[in-house]
Amino acid sequence: MTPEAQRIAIAEACPEQVEWHDGEPIWKGQRSPVEEGSEWIVFDPLNDLNAMHEAEKTLTFHQETDYIAHLMRQHKDYPMTRGFMATAAQRAEAFLRTLNLWRDDP
Repeated sequence: MTPEAQRIAIAEACPEQVEWHDGEPIWKGQRSPVEEGSEWIVFDPLNDLNAMHEAEKTLTFHQETDYIAHLMRQHKDYPMTRGFMATAAQRAEAFLRTLNLWRDDP
């Protein structure tokens, strides 16, 4: 999956955390103060551990178990705790695989 496709799929799976503006997912109710006014804060779970943490909160207990298994598979050559130190992008892939939203096509 392309990073953009992953970002959109995660945003669609997390309607409580995301709202849409001009076809772009942003954090619900969040604006960033800038000199000229306010800018929407883009929801970017592939580069933002906070966004992935919010996405992880949407998983059920059973899904959490699958999610952890997907993280462990990504780090099969490392100790078990290595999966908990996964990057936001690695967590995003595991999240999408858990929800059967991952597509191997680019």
